[in-house]
Amino acid sequence: MNSTMRVLIGGGNGFIGQSLSQLLRKRGHKVTIISRKPGEQRITWVDVTKKGLPPCDAVINLAGENVLNPLKRWTEQFKQEVIASRVETTRTLSEAIARAENPPRSWVLVTGVGYYPPSQTQQYTEDSPGGDADFLSRLVRDWENVAQLPLTDGKCVTQLTKVRSGVVLGRTGGALPTMLWPFRLCLGGIVGSGRQPFPWIHIDDLCRLLCHTIEHEKGIGGILNAVSPSSASDTNSDFTQALSKALRRPAFLFTPGFAVQLLLGNDRATMLLEGQRVVPERTLQSGFTFLYPDLDSALAALLN
Repeated sequence: MNSTMRVLIGGGNGFIGQSLSQLLRKRGHKVTIISRKPGEQRITWVDVTKKGLPPCDAVINLAGENVLNPLKRWTEQFKQEVIASRVETTRTLSEAIARAENPPRSWVLVTGVGYYPPSQTQQYTEDSPGGDADFLSRLVRDWENVAQLPLTDGKCVTQLTKVRSGVVLGRTGGALPTMLWPFRLCLGGIVGSGRQPFPWIHIDDLCRLLCHTIEHEKGIGGILNAVSPSSASDTNSDFTQALSKALRRPAFLFTPGFAVQLLLGNDRATMLLEGQRVVPERTLQSGFTFLYPDLDSALAALLN
């Protein structure tokens, strides 16, 4: 599908949203962002709740409070903010799609590979079970459940695709910029055991995958794992070594697990100290090709 599409993005002002908007416009699509404040080519969440969706062909939700924000203590209140920023924005959009007179063709929700239980040995495809291992796993389950749309005459006009993303590597946001300064000061190193899986994707590949999902002639639907093909074998230690090599800086220090738990709390520490071996099986079957299939190519592009 090469024709111009009208795309509505929830959370479009964030790190991923800005890159995605830029790519969509470059590909000739019209983008409207849902944000807290009104503005040019924007609408607010209140507008969506009260007035419904503007005319659009695809809706993508990227909204969500940064779970690993070290400036936020892991209190019950912050946990509720994390849940509401994902579940309630998704509920707002799915209810608006269900009410729309002319519903969009595509409804894309970007969640996380945290849906799958942490394991150093188990390998997960899009068909693997999950959703009940820990806080993050249950959050993704509830988040994805509210995206489901009611059937009309046994079918649904709008196709739902759930994109489960790994760690998104980009220059302007996400995890990478905060990792760079310790390495540049020769203070980089592995976190915890270093053996934990490190599922990741380059920001450009994630945005290309989201475009692929809504532009696909026959539609895709279902679940797609947004992780690089090498992710199934990459560990925290592999990432540390690749970053050290790309920056030409040593990485001989390490951050013990207990220090991460003290800083972030047990629920969040699990995200850094454990991980999931994830394969983009269905993503590759859909015809998508990765520009950055391995860490060396991704980091060379990001740090060039």
